[in-house]
Amino acid sequence: MTDKIALVTGGSRGLGKDMALSLAKKGIDVILTYYSKKEDADKVVDAIKQLGQRAVALPFDAGDIKALGTFTQRVSASLKSTWKTDRLDFLVNNAGMGASVPFAEVTEEIFDRFMNVHFKGVYFLTQKILPIMNDNGGIIFISSGTTRFSVPGYSMYAPMKGAIEVLSRYVAKENGTHGIRCNVVAPGAIQTDFNNGSNRDNPERVARMVSLTALGRAGNADDIGSVVAFLCTEDAKWINGQRIEVTGGVNL
Repeated sequence: MTDKIALVTGGSRGLGKDMALSLAKKGIDVILTYYSKKEDADKVVDAIKQLGQRAVALPFDAGDIKALGTFTQRVSASLKSTWKTDRLDFLVNNAGMGASVPFAEVTEEIFDRFMNVHFKGVYFLTQKILPIMNDNGGIIFISSGTTRFSVPGYSMYAPMKGAIEVLSRYVAKENGTHGIRCNVVAPGAIQTDFNNGSNRDNPERVARMVSLTALGRAGNADDIGSVVAFLCTEDAKWINGQRIEVTGGVNL
């Protein structure tokens, strides 16, 4: 019997990196993806191996819809070469991009890129990975607190994350007979390099985040990764079709 295996898109940095490491700490092997910085991905692979788990890093552009078939083939090849299997157990749809763009300044070009990365690519990657998932596995979609409260500049990002939340319930409904659970994790503002580090490097923004949060501090990557890893364990076996907001209680 092989170990449980998770595919984490965008697992080379930020929230995805912590998700990959948190999964490894739960005894789950990881296939992680990176967009451009292979060296960062290799460091995460090494860290996972130091935790006693196996890991592989693959290049992946979440917005390149036509390349999804080729990417899925690479995932299958990695499963065979590293794990001697043709199936995995969990898919964590984490890869994304950020930009704060006022509604009046949104162009069709950037809208289409956001749509491909945050919705269309996620939709069709999930469709392609499901046939190589073991029964009783799980899918985690990453959404955002901004589907509940509004942040200026997020008129593209938040609605597409809202679409992901609806999609997750349909995926849960249509794959429940295989024991595959599907849930959403919706982070708040987290101090990473996402969106050019705006939630980490802007002191005024950080102070405002803290003032709006019931727990009185800014969010960190490890606040999110541990929740994603939990959802990939037997302890979460009866959680399905849910949106779990992980924001420390912001805008309550």
